[in-house]
Amino acid sequence: MKFVPFILKHLKRNWIRTTSTVLAMAVCIFLFCTLQTLIAAVTWNLKSSGASRLNTRHNVSLVFNMPNSYEARIAALPGVKRVAAANWFGGQRDINKPRDFFPNMAVEAENFLAMYPEYLLTPEQKQRFFNDLRGCIVGKSTAEKFHWKEGDTIQLESIIPPYRVGKPFEFVIDAIYDTDQVHYPGTNDSAMFFHYKYLDEAAKGLGRHVGVGMYRVEINDPKQAGAISKAIDALFENSDTQTHTETEQAFRAGFISLAGNLALLLNGIGVAVMFTILLVTANTMSMAIRERRTEIAVLKTLGYPSGLVMALVLGEALVMGALGGAVGIVLGRGMIKALPHIPFIGDAVAGFPNLGLSFSVGSLGMGVAVFLGLAAGFIPAFLAYRARVTELLRQV
Repeated sequence: MKFVPFILKHLKRNWIRTTSTVLAMAVCIFLFCTLQTLIAAVTWNLKSSGASRLNTRHNVSLVFNMPNSYEARIAALPGVKRVAAANWFGGQRDINKPRDFFPNMAVEAENFLAMYPEYLLTPEQKQRFFNDLRGCIVGKSTAEKFHWKEGDTIQLESIIPPYRVGKPFEFVIDAIYDTDQVHYPGTNDSAMFFHYKYLDEAAKGLGRHVGVGMYRVEINDPKQAGAISKAIDALFENSDTQTHTETEQAFRAGFISLAGNLALLLNGIGVAVMFTILLVTANTMSMAIRERRTEIAVLKTLGYPSGLVMALVLGEALVMGALGGAVGIVLGRGMIKALPHIPFIGDAVAGFPNLGLSFSVGSLGMGVAVFLGLAAGFIPAFLAYRARVTELLRQV
């Protein structure tokens, strides 16, 4: 510890260069933490998928709906436990303010909640929701975002043309649900669910047929998921509306794959940035060593061992790495909190649960910063270790 003032003094000597190096390191760690948090959010989203749940949709696209008559035929298949219709509603408080977006769906409430035990509701809350056609349940994070409470009346208007009835839909918040993150990590606590019947009756009043955007299917044995999926699709193979059935995890992974191999892309960006910062920091340390040849020669002349000289140089690199890591983590945490509120980007990440800088990602970011600092300072420190006094004085 007695050499810490000595290290800090040398860092302050050329404070502009030290500050720029720390900031460069901070940018690296900031990007690293932000990218790793996005990857972690995607991973958590996939973890929340149930192994015993299947999704059946139109074979061509989610844009097209399926007939309501399919539900009874799917439910009659061996191995199928229950079926629930679910339509993406796309409702917003103000369609001119897309930043207010949150997931909302029309579902067949009793069967849907029975196959999703990760949504925590009391029996009284469930019964109140089941008995109220205009009722809805809202996730805890969305309720906190808009300062909603049970009993409030809200209005949403869909951005999907078939679901627009000339005026906003009115909903009563019957319950605010929490999620079981212990047994079902990654469960989204920002969604809203309301009765499919409410949407269907409103559309029928205008002479429209809503249909079903997706059937959520719960099966008895997850090991039979492949066979049951094929059986469901075989039922409608010769119909005008063919289906495509897959596990819930495969369905979510399909959305993520639309952006390509997201993890590979983001990790590739992170590695490129870290390598660049490593070169910049190494060059900075080399410049600092070249400027202090005389000091190093004097230290060795006074009897300081070469190992100590090497440790002092590595100490400077370690301090710069730690400072850069700390600043980068602070910047990353602020950016991650701001992401849901940024236009366009916010819409993309709004559906990810638990979007925040975790302790593990922050610790990993600090570890990367320290490693980069030590790696950048190793070669200059090793050169100082091996340099002879006569050589150092000759180069002055």
